[in-house]
Amino acid sequence: MHNHIIEKKRRVLIIGSGPIVIGQGAEFDYSGSQACKVLKEEGHYTILVNNNPATIMTDREMADAIYLEPAQIDFIEKIIIKEKPDAIIPGIGGQTGLNVAVNLHDLGLLDKYKIEVLGTSIEGIKKSEDREGFKKAMEKIGIPVLQSYAVTTYKEALACLDHLDLPVVARPAYTLGGTGGGICHTMEEFEAIVKRGIALSPVNQVLIEKSLMGWKEIEYELMRDSAGNCITVCNMENIDPLGVHTGDSIVVAPSQTLSDKEYQMLRKAAIDIAAELEIVGGCNVQYALDPKSFQFYVIEVNPRVSRSSALASKATGYPIAKVSTKIALGYQMDEIVNDITQKTKACHEPALDYCVVKFPKWAFDKFPEGDKSLGTTMKATGEVMAIGNNFEAAFLKAVRSLELNQYSLIFEPLKKMVLDELFEEIAKPKSDRIFYVGELLRREVSIPSIHAQTGIDFFFLHKLKKIITFENLVKKSTLESIGKVELLEMKRIGMSDAFLSKHLLGNPDEMSIRAYRKRLGIIPTYKMVDTCSGEFEALTPYYYSTYDQFDENMRTDKKKVIVIGSGPIKIGQGVEFDYCSVHGIKAVKAQGYEGIIINNNPETVSTDFDVSDKLYFEPITVEDVLNIVDFEKPDGIIIQYGGQTGLKLAEILKDLIIGTSFENIEASENREDFYNLLDKVDILHPEGLSANNVEEVMTIAEGYGFPVLIRPSYVIGGLGMKIIDDADQLRSYSKMLFALGNDELLVDRYILGMEIEIDAICDGEEILIPGIMEHLERAGIHSGDSISIYPSKALTESLKKDLYILTQKLSKTFDVHGLMNIQLVEKEGQFYCIEINLRASRTVPFLSKITGVPMIELSTRVMLGQSLSDMGYGLGLYPEKSVYAVKIPVFSNDKLIGVDVELGPNMKSTGEMMCIETTVDKALAKGFMAIGNSFDHHGKVVCIIDSIDSKTAEALEIMKQFQLIGYELVSDRETADLMNQHGIDLKFDTVVEAIYQVFDEEHVKFVVTNLSGGEAKKTFNIRRFATEKKIPCVTAYDTYLSFVNILSKPEIFSNLEVFDINALA
Repeated sequence: MHNHIIEKKRRVLIIGSGPIVIGQGAEFDYSGSQACKVLKEEGHYTILVNNNPATIMTDREMADAIYLEPAQIDFIEKIIIKEKPDAIIPGIGGQTGLNVAVNLHDLGLLDKYKIEVLGTSIEGIKKSEDREGFKKAMEKIGIPVLQSYAVTTYKEALACLDHLDLPVVARPAYTLGGTGGGICHTMEEFEAIVKRGIALSPVNQVLIEKSLMGWKEIEYELMRDSAGNCITVCNMENIDPLGVHTGDSIVVAPSQTLSDKEYQMLRKAAIDIAAELEIVGGCNVQYALDPKSFQFYVIEVNPRVSRSSALASKATGYPIAKVSTKIALGYQMDEIVNDITQKTKACHEPALDYCVVKFPKWAFDKFPEGDKSLGTTMKATGEVMAIGNNFEAAFLKAVRSLELNQYSLIFEPLKKMVLDELFEEIAKPKSDRIFYVGELLRREVSIPSIHAQTGIDFFFLHKLKKIITFENLVKKSTLESIGKVELLEMKRIGMSDAFLSKHLLGNPDEMSIRAYRKRLGIIPTYKMVDTCSGEFEALTPYYYSTYDQFDENMRTDKKKVIVIGSGPIKIGQGVEFDYCSVHGIKAVKAQGYEGIIINNNPETVSTDFDVSDKLYFEPITVEDVLNIVDFEKPDGIIIQYGGQTGLKLAEILKDLIIGTSFENIEASENREDFYNLLDKVDILHPEGLSANNVEEVMTIAEGYGFPVLIRPSYVIGGLGMKIIDDADQLRSYSKMLFALGNDELLVDRYILGMEIEIDAICDGEEILIPGIMEHLERAGIHSGDSISIYPSKALTESLKKDLYILTQKLSKTFDVHGLMNIQLVEKEGQFYCIEINLRASRTVPFLSKITGVPMIELSTRVMLGQSLSDMGYGLGLYPEKSVYAVKIPVFSNDKLIGVDVELGPNMKSTGEMMCIETTVDKALAKGFMAIGNSFDHHGKVVCIIDSIDSKTAEALEIMKQFQLIGYELVSDRETADLMNQHGIDLKFDTVVEAIYQVFDEEHVKFVVTNLSGGEAKKTFNIRRFATEKKIPCVTAYDTYLSFVNILSKPEIFSNLEVFDINALA
């Protein structure tokens, strides 16, 4: 070992990325977990700050001290004083971690507390993050950068237009996911985007640069050590040309259209850039490349582990975060062993003999009203990755991994559109543009004309055309007419059995196609991801399917269990389900079984090469999962940890499911069966009936009276659920849901009360309840969007005993073996069961962390046949903690353009944070501070009410409380008159008819409106306008009544503590 490696055992501070938001997702759970593992293996004392409870990174065993505290300087300094770290690694926690490290440096706190920066220096970070500093560094080494100007005011930005013509790109400094940036085609867009970018940049700086829309976007992922050794781990190419954020682009690795000269030119430039910025660790370089010449520009450099690092790591098998952490500790790459081969070193550049396609996952299936256009601000909530030995196969695998019931380039709604409409739609990037391109190719539109309209490279268009050619062959064929050679070729380019079932003449069912294919001997083979194109033997079993002849897979004789992963991160099914999958695999392995996982998400810990005994990077569909089952012949399959993704496969896998049976899962998901079973055991529930047409919906609602709750059956994240207040709204909404393809809708009487949530583990006889949570918001707001409080402060001991009995009764009724999540409404001492989930829930990580009960481990052991009484955690209600923990939802509403921020039964949050304190008010105060609310007791509150309903009084009460605290209320004339009628006096000069002008004064701290629904209303527009300016809006009355109550008690903020969950009693 060289003497440059850190021999001394350090106390290392790691700042995590915090709650998942669009632009900063689960990739930092993956990278952070790898970093923590390395530091512990090396014997360093690790101090982690990350308030995201849904992650593996914040598990108790991952670090020596774990603080689920806000990543704000006041809290970080308290932790520094308490833990006395002597080092910090900035590059692991995304933009959040980077910004905190830079702030600690700028405030002199790193020097004050003698904390050394490991990895890339603060100067190197600043050089790459500060737009002007970066430009100067690139000019110094002769790397071309765009003509650009760093500005801090709109006036300075206007002056740039003397030198640049529209369109231009505005890029804010130190923001994530391109937040606040955009392409400005008009002066109106220029003003709006620049002003917003300046406001959202932590340093109020925006770079104005020439737009290169239509150029290729290429990325290189590098690794560099302190001795200057540097390799390119992977290069990637966006199918979408420049102008679309890379997180919203379909990305291919390795690049497919570069000549060797272009590849080597950009590789050399990337290595030179890393050297100039003195990068120590991982680094991502993004280029614009002119497709007509060798001209290129470097667009930006991320001096940290990034979203692209996760993709490159999973695409190649090269553990970027792990190597990056070792380098930060002083290792050089020739000293770090490649874990996959165990022979090569980290300085050996990976080689790929396959093609990888990353496809973004957007929330537009959940929010069809959202703006689907794409630009430099990221909108995707997650992504899938697919591996094939040709582009077509990888592309079609990625499409079917998206869980859109989409198995090809055929998008049914486009069939009705005329050619001109289709051609116009592809002119600007949109989330579904690739399917429009497919439809145009299907209609024989020429490839050159599509290229001219989209900028998509000819190579990719020809590949898509090949898929269309095979589609056309399928549509003209019967199953029996397809011979072995033709069917094998179809499978080799990625055509699924489900696609063939839908489009072959006669529409044979999928299982018939499967049987026919197997009779012909056409079954998949599995290839290994080995980092070296087979040059060295790989020891890590990490597989993808092909239809080649040679199979690199080996089946063992061990008893084995497959865990079905949760697929792409999406609103309603986030990283918490990956947490459950990972712990499921760990528990399976600990019990002596071979643990196998199937997943397709490159951002997550579950797809790390060293988590499972075997990893299949495959779509989670009937065909792909059954292929693996046929090969592995497992002793059981766990579907309950992957959210709704796994449950969709329950029927086809029912004979292999371990834990709660398919029949009982089905009974809990089917609303009518569910209510009938509850009635049999005398458990109360809201009245509810199913309807098969709009008139039935209206009849049921008339019987109950308004409001009613309407929803499709089988949903996660409240997709399609809504509370309806009147008949007109109900008729139009139910008509829309039927039009979307729902055969049945459920209509429930709405019960107003306190919502209670219980997570329990059941073994068929006994139950363990780790915790009972109450929601701050009344019933009707999705549990994922509600603030959860543990332990419940409103429930008496007597009511908790009632809940224990009710839970036991439910566990017997549904014969639960494993996890059960129960949601109830408490009204006047009575409990109404509104939902049970016989699977892992999103509260499992939260409760596991605060209580110390390893819920997934226990439930897995139960599924494998063990009794709860033998596990050492007792039975019944687990003893409550002496502190309070609150789970607070975090939203990315500023990215979901066109979507209302008002909360209801359709989940909208993208992540969550956890706050621990000695009182509920203190814990809530931490949360409200962390999500960006102002606590300075001065400024303006914009108040607008545009319709009167039963809840208007609550909006007025919030306004009144803001005024009493010291804020100035600003409203329009109608709202002012209403406020005056209710004893809220407004000065004349605070009544502003042009209410939007008030926002330009930069003193607006909050927006309060009525929440009556309906997007045509004035209040919807105000909420959207404020959200895009990052000004907090009232999204639920209960939340902000609690907020103004806390705001009125300044003493709460004077003694907030920091808590290490490993030290909690």
